[in-house]
Amino acid sequence: MPGKGKGIFMTTATIGRLRTGHVGLGVTELTRSLAFYREALGFELLREGEEEGRRYAFLGRDGELVLTLWEQATGPFAPAAAGLHHLAFSAAGIEEVRAYEERLRALGVDFAHEGVVAHAEGAASGGIFFHDPDGTRLEISAPTGAEGAPAPSGAAPTCGFF
Repeated sequence: MPGKGKGIFMTTATIGRLRTGHVGLGVTELTRSLAFYREALGFELLREGEEEGRRYAFLGRDGELVLTLWEQATGPFAPAAAGLHHLAFSAAGIEEVRAYEERLRALGVDFAHEGVVAHAEGAASGGIFFHDPDGTRLEISAPTGAEGAPAPSGAAPTCGFF
């Protein structure tokens, strides 16, 4: 138990490797954010609700929860605040990344960089970096296919500086 003995946790349960289950985002306008994540990124609405004036929505793919939206933010995303830095989605290949880029451009989405960029100088991985309606920083990337693409931050990770 914490604070007792030598501070060592003793357990008989097996500890496995954790993976991300889902991500929850605070949004200012649920209706607007729902439209963005459904139209721009193709998420399906799994459940939507309101309880005591608080609205929320669960979004996913093939019935699996990926993202929850909570209408409780009072202002836009604050990059300098502690917490979420950016939310990254993985695509199967660079062609899928480019397809999303085309869709997002048609919707007038705000991009942080022009076109597909490499994750760092000489990296094969890369993607697109953009913002949702509240300014939350988003990424869609692929593990290969960005060879030769510009790296906006040189050797530093592109996903860290947008």
